[in-house]
Amino acid sequence: MQWTVAFTAKAAKQTRTLPRRIAERLNALRKAIEFGGPFQPTMPHFGKLKNRAGDVYHCHLNKGRPTYVAVWQVRERSVQLVEVTYVGTHEKAPY
Repeated sequence: MQWTVAFTAKAAKQTRTLPRRIAERLNALRKAIEFGGPFQPTMPHFGKLKNRAGDVYHCHLNKGRPTYVAVWQVRERSVQLVEVTYVGTHEKAPY
């Protein structure tokens, strides 16, 4: 069964301003979450955010500076829903 990946309004707005290469990596991450679920250990610097309640994960979308990250959260396990809450530079990430 596939997972559904939704973007918050803020994350959707952030994706429109990403460089093309980073947007492609984000799309690959979205597809990986849809087929493999929210746990993506093959992504660079993947990890669960320990200071946030619930199942909140992040990974880096590129190397170097500025480093772009994605943050996503499992919203509903019973219907397999994941929500991307932030996409942008590491410096402004909400963690």
